[in-house]
Amino acid sequence: MDMKLEVVVVPVSDVDRAKDFYTGLGWRLDADVATEGEFRVVQMTPPGSPASVIFGESVTEQTPGSARGLHLVVDDIDTAHDELARHGARPSEVFHDVGGVFHHADGDARLPGPAPQHGSYGSFLSFSDPDGNGWLLQEVTDRLPGRLDPAATSYSSAEDLASALRRAEAAHGEHEARTGAPDPDWPDWYARYMAAEQAGTPLPE
Repeated sequence: MDMKLEVVVVPVSDVDRAKDFYTGLGWRLDADVATEGEFRVVQMTPPGSPASVIFGESVTEQTPGSARGLHLVVDDIDTAHDELARHGARPSEVFHDVGGVFHHADGDARLPGPAPQHGSYGSFLSFSDPDGNGWLLQEVTDRLPGRLDPAATSYSSAEDLASALRRAEAAHGEHEARTGAPDPDWPDWYARYMAAEQAGTPLPE
């Protein structure tokens, strides 16, 4: 049975302030529902994310601002830093860990700047929402094999999809050159290539 993480609850003290903050970052507002009495649920989704966050009134017993280690994955940590700064999130500088894998909870083992050669999974930055809930951005440029399901290929933006199509087009051109004949089933070949590329499985030849 599949068990997909869909929602993370973020404890906040001021619902409207949190809503304004995350909306300002470009997160999509999915729902804002209030019932009689002190109960309100706001659901928001980061751009390109399959999972959402929920906050509101009477939705959690956690202390506002107590969430830590919430991770968002990006493919360009420097661009993400600049975007967060433009939207008032006051991100930290980019850092990597002395161990080279993930990062220590305390700041003592953090080294300034991105991981050497921007190694995938190795570069981070942090920011907090108005309550102090702590977020981390992690740069992932090359997924570990098997990390993605090839039957559930997805792209975070039109630009991301266009780049994948261009890579598939170039690879398919090489495929046709090897076979010496036009491929009438090129859409199927493109699909296999793009799914394998995301899943980290062998690419079609």
